[in-house]
Amino acid sequence: MKTILQLNSQDNIALALDDLVTGEQVNNTGAAPLTILQPIAKMHKVAVAPIVKGAAIKKYGQVIGFAAENILPGAHVHTHNCSMGAVDKNYDFCRNAQPTAYFSAQEMRYFQGYKRSNGAVGTRNFIGILTTVNCSATVAKQVAQYFSASVMQAWPNVDGVVALTHSSGCGMRTEDEGYATLQRTFEGFMRQPNFGGLILIGLGCETMQIKNVLADAGLCENNTVAAFDIQAVGGTRKAIEQGIRLVESILPQVNQCVRTQVPASELIIGLQCGGSDAFSGITANPALGIASDLIVRLGGTVFLSETPEIYGAEHLLTQRAQSPEVAEKLLARIRWWEDYTQRNGFELDNNPSPGNKQGGLTTILEKSLGAQTKGGATNLVDVCLYAEAPKTRGLIFMDSPGYDPVSVTGQVASGANVICFTTGRGSAFGCKPVPSIKLSSNTAIYQRMQEDIDLDCGPVIDGAISLEAMGGAIVDKILAIASGEYAKSEDLGYGDMEFNPWKIGAVL
Repeated sequence: MKTILQLNSQDNIALALDDLVTGEQVNNTGAAPLTILQPIAKMHKVAVAPIVKGAAIKKYGQVIGFAAENILPGAHVHTHNCSMGAVDKNYDFCRNAQPTAYFSAQEMRYFQGYKRSNGAVGTRNFIGILTTVNCSATVAKQVAQYFSASVMQAWPNVDGVVALTHSSGCGMRTEDEGYATLQRTFEGFMRQPNFGGLILIGLGCETMQIKNVLADAGLCENNTVAAFDIQAVGGTRKAIEQGIRLVESILPQVNQCVRTQVPASELIIGLQCGGSDAFSGITANPALGIASDLIVRLGGTVFLSETPEIYGAEHLLTQRAQSPEVAEKLLARIRWWEDYTQRNGFELDNNPSPGNKQGGLTTILEKSLGAQTKGGATNLVDVCLYAEAPKTRGLIFMDSPGYDPVSVTGQVASGANVICFTTGRGSAFGCKPVPSIKLSSNTAIYQRMQEDIDLDCGPVIDGAISLEAMGGAIVDKILAIASGEYAKSEDLGYGDMEFNPWKIGAVL
């Protein structure tokens, strides 16, 4: 007899762990066998009790939606009979906040990282070519292309030369929120510790001026930082030649950087989930949450982000906020998003994606309740804007869209030196200069995409490994990759195209 999984005693649905057929009897732990009324795909929801029209549908002991019709036990519960509705949330600021049990000095763990002159620690040693405007993208790409794998063999301590291009930087007001967001993103990437050297290339007449970017980042040109405008050096071909000369002048200094032992407290982890399914919230995400707690207990920093994908679960974060002020900062961002989506003609519950729904997720409430588990159980110590540098260590919420490339770009700008990315459907992603570790929620997708996924969290579902042990394995993998082991996405060459700053406001 197949088994279905009821996650909480208050739930009136359970998860199908296998494909189920009409008339099949299944075992629901602690209850009488249940007869399936219609075909139900693996990972989808089955009613375990009668649910009358308009009644709350519960998963994780929380409301994920409301019955659009009467639902019988054994029936499939999904988009055809479960809809969104207003949910009363108990924000109860700081109710679950507890002192963090930090590890002792004797329990500290270490990795091999790059110590930078400003005190930050990198996990990679790239030379970055940043473009202030789309108009300098072609020059930047051609400069980077010159430094092929064969050329870079002469510089074994340099991970590569990467051009990060984008489609903005002009046609915008310098006083608005969109400009400030892009400005913070540039500042953050220029301070990003995974860059040993930087070249900044502009056109010359754009809104986002090079001199302002340097000044705002507190940087000046030196033996590892250089900048120029295409117009000032005499056009495209001369700019490409100039860029190549500058990278060649920087390479010897960057190649002198070597890895040294540093404590795990120097880790800044960006948490992401993409292509989620119904298993994400019970395998990969909570396992990553346990790893997040371990990193925080080691004195490190963890960024939880993707504001639209904690919408509906934000009360679980305010309940463990370190202070009422932190809780209110999170709710202020939720209110900003409600206004932002309204004025742009869509709603925050315009989610999950088609792939999420195929994987058994029905509403944004259900998706968010599973997504927020990436943040573990330690206190929420602060909330920061997109690409804003953290002011403290611990679990921090960084405001961002749910679109993964945009969200990760903000986390990297905020200083993340490792990204941990859970997936149920199989996301293809990397983000130079920061390694991105992929964690699968189910073994089927891991077996199908082994070249893309670093760790399989699927065995949690059948008890082959505990969540605690899986969380420990994730920390081991983080430390190994932070020390130089390549993530699968790095082996595949991902990361050059994923620089995607958040664009807010009108393009003029």
